[in-house]
Parts: sequence; C-alpha cells; structure tokens
Amino acid sequence: MSHHIGKSIVILVISSILSLVIVNGQTTIGATVVLDPQDATILVEETKTIEVKFRGRLTQSVQFNFSAEHEEFVKVTPSSVTVDPPSDGFIDRAVQVTVAAISPGQFDLVGHVLPAGLIDDAKAFIRITIANSGTLIYVAIVIGWIYFVAWTVSFWPQMIINFRRKSVVGLSFDFLALNLLGHTLYAIFNCSMYWNDHIEQEYFSRNPRGLNPVIANDVAFSLHASLATLLTVVQCFIYERGEQRVSYTAQGILGIFATVIVVAGILVGTSTWHWLDFLYALSYIKLAITLIKYVPQAVLNFRRKSTVGWSIENILLDFTGGTLSMLQMLLNAYNYDDWASIFGDPTKFGLGLFSVLFDIVFIVQHYVLYKRTDYIELPGDNSAGADPGTSHLPISPDPVSESQEAGPFGYPQNCIECF
Repeated sequence: MSHHIGKSIVILVISSILSLVIVNGQTTIGATVVLDPQDATILVEETKTIEVKFRGRLTQSVQFNFSAEHEEFVKVTPSSVTVDPPSDGFIDRAVQVTVAAISPGQFDLVGHVLPAGLIDDAKAFIRITIANSGTLIYVAIVIGWIYFVAWTVSFWPQMIINFRRKSVVGLSFDFLALNLLGHTLYAIFNCSMYWNDHIEQEYFSRNPRGLNPVIANDVAFSLHASLATLLTVVQCFIYERGEQRVSYTAQGILGIFATVIVVAGILVGTSTWHWLDFLYALSYIKLAITLIKYVPQAVLNFRRKSTVGWSIENILLDFTGGTLSMLQMLLNAYNYDDWASIFGDPTKFGLGLFSVLFDIVFIVQHYVLYKRTDYIELPGDNSAGADPGTSHLPISPDPVSESQEAGPFGYPQNCIECF
C-alpha cells in the first residue's frame, strides 16, 4: 500500500512539474505583442491610430507601457495598456492607441511588458517619421526618381561616342578599371543584401529594429552600372586605342584592393568575420574608389589639353544626379529635422559633394580650358577611326618625350596592358 502511495506521489509531482513547464513555455514563447503598423509617417500636429496586438497563451495579467524616451516628439494615448488573461488562457486582442505628432523627427517608439518575460515583446516597436510637410515628402520622392534615371542613363553617352568614333583614345583606362571594380563590388553587396536570406538575418541580428538598407532600385542600378562599364571595357578591345594601357599606379591600387578582398575572404573562412563583415569591406573599397576614380581622367585631359574622346554628357548627367541627390538629403533633413544625418555623419553627403566638385572640374576643362576640338597628341595616341567630321590634329609635340617618365597615372610610360 505504502509503495503504491509513494509511486503515486512521485507521478503527481512529476506531472505537476511538467505542467508548470508547459504552461510557462506557452506563456513565454507562445504569447506575443506586436505594434501594427511597424512603420508610420505623420505630419506635425496630426494624429495616427495604431494597434497593440496581443496573441498567444496568457495566464496572468500584464501591463504594456510605451517608453517615454521620445515624448518631446509624440504623445501616446493611452500610454499604458493592461491586459487580463481570458478564461480559456488564449488571448487574441487588439488595442487601439492614438499617436499625436508634436515635432519633426525620426525614431523608434518602443513598448515593454511587465512583468518582463511573460510575453515576447521583441516586435513591440514602430518606426515613426514625423514630417513638417507632406508636399516635401512627394517632392523628395520625385527628385529621387529623377536622379536615379540621370545616373542610370549617364553610362551610355560614353559608349555611344566610342561607337561613333570607332575609337577609345582619350578615355582613361585607369578610370575604366577602377570604375569596373567599384561597380562590381557595389553590385555584389546589393545583390547579397537583397537576395541572400542568411546575410539578411545577420543584418537583422545586429539591427533588430532596422530595415534592409538595400531596395530594388539599388540592385537594378548597380547591376546596370556593372554591365554598362563592362560593355565599355569590351569596346576597348575592338576599337582604336593607340597604345593606351592601365598604368602601374592604377595597377598597384587595384592590387591593394584585391589584397584587402582576399584577406577579408580568409577572415570569413576562418570564422573570424561573418559574411556581412566581408560585404562591408567591399562597400568600403567602393567608397575609396569613388574618391579617386576620376583623378586619372582629369590628369589625361590635362596632359592632352583636350576632352576629345571623353563624354561631357556623362558628366552633365552625373552632375545632375549628384546635385539632386544632395538636394534630396537637404530637403529630408529639413522636413524631418534630421540635420545630424548630414553634419553628424557626413560620409554620404560628403561623397556626393566630392563627386559633384569633380564634375565641375570636367565641365571647366571641356567648356573653358580645352574647348577647341584639336588636342596635343601623346605618344601612343592614334586618331585613326575618329569621326571624320571633327578635327583631331595634334597642335604641338607631346611635352613628355618618350625618354621621360610620366607621373602618377602616366601615359604612355610605365604602363602595362590591362585587359
């Protein structure tokens, strides 16, 4: 008898423990709270209704509180919601909350559950953007599409000029090599972030409330840019190019970038880095290339005292895109009172400004300094195949004789065949 009683007690204790574990597991893991929607744009002095959605197993009362961290931007009513467990222990309820915008800004409005741990509140946030003007939002969107088109089209005038002249003389091969590498790395970064689920999860694990920074436009632009640059490189094989080559200087720079890529790959292979870190390394190389890629073309124009063979339409479109891109950033900074995005972290705006300044250099070279159609013929230049309707005769001997060494990105000394 005592044996059976003891056995029954043991079974009862074990069953009770298992029941507690199961109930606790259902409460902790099964119950969630989500703010819907998780992205909202509101104008100053306007309101928006959002929902706090509870769903899952719930066995005791909980209180959901909105953080007061951003109370200078918004007023949330009610700021606290109490939820009691239903009789069947399963809750599926939505509570409406009003968000009133006070001043412009961009931030995450976050909520927390008390007692902590009873409900999964990882999704209890909403990304809020408060704007001064709805009109400026649409103006910024239109500007964004215009500069997207301008930058996309900017790759084609150079190919058209090469086709018409049946020559690539005057186009810097150093610029082409750097540009091809830069856009290829940019395309790899965008495609990986946009299509690779593993890398996307790595990003979200580091930025739980973030958005994927790569959108379809970024993927389309980078793939098109890589293809267009590659087609321009192909033209260098089939059209007159004289003795133009990629310089040792550019080769050395490309070698440094290649070394960085290999080292980054080794770090990933040894599990020192994650793939996301590898992609960030590629993006930093792309930024570095943006800073230097126009230098060899500007130097070549200076030495030839001409922009013949270099597409000014490319520069005008790039200038348009860069100027509109910066204008969009300034409009958004005003509209969302987010000047820190420009002055606090000036990388994006600074790179855009740098590119526009180089465009101005090319515009001055083309329309002011070297507006004549003739040019100084450098050793290795060959105007054969040029447009017969345009004069491309040399106006003086090349100031750099074949016995002299050219400087950085020099032509034609110290060069190697690149393609």
